[in-house]
Amino acid sequence: MRFPGRLSAAIEVLSDVEQRKRPVSEALKAWGLNNRFAGAGDRAAIGNLVYDALRRRASHAFAMGSDSPRALVLAVAMRDWGETAESLTEAFAGDSHAPAPLTPEEMAGAAADLSAAPEAVRADFLDWLAPSLERAFGADWVEEGEAMAGRPSLDLRVNALKAAPEKVMKSLARFSPQPTAIAPFGLTLPSGPRDARTANVTTDEAYLKGWFEIQDQGSQIVAALAGAKEGEQVLDLCAGAGGKTLALAAIMGNSGQIFAYDSDRKRLAPIYDRLKRNGVRNAQVRAPNPGALDDLVGRMDRVVVDAPCTGAGTWRRRPDTKWKLSADLLAQRQSEQAALLVEAARYLRPGGTLVYITCSILPEENDEQIVAFLEQQPDFETLDLATAWRSALITELPEGLATSGGGLCLTPRRSGTDGFYCHLLRKAA
Repeated sequence: MRFPGRLSAAIEVLSDVEQRKRPVSEALKAWGLNNRFAGAGDRAAIGNLVYDALRRRASHAFAMGSDSPRALVLAVAMRDWGETAESLTEAFAGDSHAPAPLTPEEMAGAAADLSAAPEAVRADFLDWLAPSLERAFGADWVEEGEAMAGRPSLDLRVNALKAAPEKVMKSLARFSPQPTAIAPFGLTLPSGPRDARTANVTTDEAYLKGWFEIQDQGSQIVAALAGAKEGEQVLDLCAGAGGKTLALAAIMGNSGQIFAYDSDRKRLAPIYDRLKRNGVRNAQVRAPNPGALDDLVGRMDRVVVDAPCTGAGTWRRRPDTKWKLSADLLAQRQSEQAALLVEAARYLRPGGTLVYITCSILPEENDEQIVAFLEQQPDFETLDLATAWRSALITELPEGLATSGGGLCLTPRRSGTDGFYCHLLRKAA
């Protein structure tokens, strides 16, 4: 496919997303099945156009004077990918698969100045989230939003139970992986420009043998900060597919015991094959049956709560969810998080550690949850973040990552990762 045809396809996919209200991944898959002539490079380019359009939907719509799929895709081509009105006009001429010719308004949008645009537009956030982001990041909240609208890297966590980073780097040498800046067992493949394809590392021998997992560096960092030690009894209360369970098992050297639980059987289902492939022997999966965790009450050295959240920290990877977030959904997540914190406290022994994690950057789900929890649970106290960082990551805590409430907030701008929050709490002995 030539570039004009790819633009038309991206407009078609984005229209499908808006009309059917379905995830981008599903719309792209459906388009590929219905257009089997398109090669892997075509599908990658179309996907990049669609995702880039959604990452900067507010600012592109402001520049183009329209939030239609056509306006957003053309904005990506001209404002992000370096095309000009002249180059597109020339490319469209005589191409039967090209979009309709550019209008004067669309040509003007290519060079529109956003300096006078509302702050929420420049940050590419929903208007109603502006107060939350300003509370979280102060005067830098617009810049944080701009960074959240970029493309993410592909990060990997080397499985220390089976391999060393050098071994995995050798296996993936054709992709030129580099060590991550912070996570000691992390490797990263930076995102490319325009129509660059994401490396398909899951077909590599190293992945099939369990030498590494795909895991954002931010997720690796908060898993390390959990501070799990060899021989401990650890409950992963919201284990999901098991990403952090796997990381904890490697940190613990396959000793002690991890109890992996999730209230949703469907989310938990992939963990069984992943544990086997990774060579994990110290994890016991607890299915969500009545009384499944009753024998753990008051016994755990550490309880990890990777709480359900809005996913506001992962908007680079799932930009369609950014524009679907509502105040009602946020309130629902807050209620679930508060209940989980209280539930987690039941399983800790005196002197045990509660690790609260979200993949959100919103204070309502982070510091403010901890404030409310501590008001209800006076037998808990916040652990010193700098000490925990030094112990887990063998470096000093970088400036700007600690929150005013004693937690940690990672973001694309501050740490080059997805957005993650982590807070460590100790139960009185």
